[in-house]
Amino acid sequence: MIKDTSQQDLVVKSTKVSWKKAVGVVALIGALGVTARAISMADTTGRSFERSALQVATVSRGDFVRDIQASGRIVAANAPQVYSPQAGFVDLLVKAGDTVAQGQVIARVNSPTLTNELKQQQAELARLRDSLAREQLEVRRETLTLNRSLELAKVTLDAAERENRRAQLSIKQNLISQIDLEEAVDDLARAKLNYQHAQQEVALGKDTLAFELAAASNLVERQQLVVDELQRQVNALDISAPVSGLVGNLFVQTKAAVTDQQALMTLVDLSAYEAQLQVPESYANELGLGMSVVLKVGASEVYGKLSAISPEVSNREVTTRVRFDHSDMGGIRQNQRLSARILLDSKEDVIKVRRGSFMNSGGNVVYRVEGEVATRLNVRTGASSVNEVEILDGLSPGDQIIVSNYEQFEHAPLVQLR
Repeated sequence: MIKDTSQQDLVVKSTKVSWKKAVGVVALIGALGVTARAISMADTTGRSFERSALQVATVSRGDFVRDIQASGRIVAANAPQVYSPQAGFVDLLVKAGDTVAQGQVIARVNSPTLTNELKQQQAELARLRDSLAREQLEVRRETLTLNRSLELAKVTLDAAERENRRAQLSIKQNLISQIDLEEAVDDLARAKLNYQHAQQEVALGKDTLAFELAAASNLVERQQLVVDELQRQVNALDISAPVSGLVGNLFVQTKAAVTDQQALMTLVDLSAYEAQLQVPESYANELGLGMSVVLKVGASEVYGKLSAISPEVSNREVTTRVRFDHSDMGGIRQNQRLSARILLDSKEDVIKVRRGSFMNSGGNVVYRVEGEVATRLNVRTGASSVNEVEILDGLSPGDQIIVSNYEQFEHAPLVQLR
C-alpha cells in the first residue's frame, strides 16, 4: 500500500549564483587572459626579463657638463732632494718621517781632505799677512830715507843760494875775485840740479813702494778669497733643510761613504700640495691649462685647476698636475689616492639621460620602456660625461629607457618586462 509520494520526490537546491563567486570567476578569466597575452607577447618578442634586474632612467632636459674621470694621488708641490756637497762620510741627524724646520741641520759630511786644505790655505793667508806687515814697515823705512835725501838736497840748495848772494855782494865791493864768484854760481846750479833729481827720486820711490805694497795687499786679498771659499765649503758640510716639512726617503745610511753631489734624502714640503692625475690618452687633445677639476679626497670634495700637462704619453696615459684653489687644506697626506673629474665644457638646455652600460653598445640604440614592454629604438647621442649622455635625436624629455647592458637582449625588437 502506497502511503504517499515522498519517496519519489527529490529536493532541488536553488541555482541562484552569488555575486562574490561571479567576481571571482571574472578575475580568474582576466588573469588567464593576461597570462595568455604575456605568453603570446613572450612568443612574439622572444625575451622576457625581470624589471627589478634592469636599470631604467628618465630622459630630461637641463644643463650638461662634459667631464672625464681620472685617478691619481696627492703629491708635494715642492719636494726637494738633498745632496752631498763633498765626498766624505755622512752622518744623518734625522730619520725618515721626522719633522724638520727650514735651516735645521739634518746631515753632516766629514771630509778630511777639504778640512786639511782649509787649514793649509789659512796658514798661507797668515804668512802673506806677515809679509804685508813687513812690507808696510819697509815702505815706511824707505819713505823716511827718501824724505831725508830730499831735505838734505833742500838744505844744500839753500846754502848755495846764500853763498851766491854773498858772492854777488862781495864782487861789487871787490872783496873776491871773479873766479870765486863763478864758483859760487856753479855751486848754486849744482845744488838746484841735485834738488830737482832728489824730488824726482822721492816721487818715483814712493810710487814704487806704493806699488809693492798694493801687490802684497792683493796677494793677501786673493788668499782671503780662497780661504773664504774653502770655509764656505766646510760650512756647507753641515747640511740644512731647504724647506720645512717631513723627511721622505733616505738614500744612504749613516756613516756611509758618499761622493760629491750624491743624493742623500728627500724632503716633503707640507705647506704646498698638488694632485697628480693619470688621464687616458684619448682625452689628451682636449685637455688645457686652467681647466676646472673636482677632486674627491676621502669623503670630501675639493676644487682645483690644471696647472701642468705632460707632453708625453706613458702606458697610454697622460700625466697632469692640479693646483688646489685653497692651500690651507687639512687631512691630506703625501701619496694619498684620490679620484677626480676634469670639466671639459658645459652646455645649456640639452636633452640628456643618465649614463649607463648601454653606451658599450655604441650609444646608437636604446630600449624605451612603455608599460610592460621595452621597444628597441635608434637614437643619436652627442657628448658624454662621467654621469650623463647628451641625446641629439630619437628621445624626448620624460621618456624612460633601459640604461643597463643590452647584450642579454640579443638585438630583440621588443623585450617583455615582468
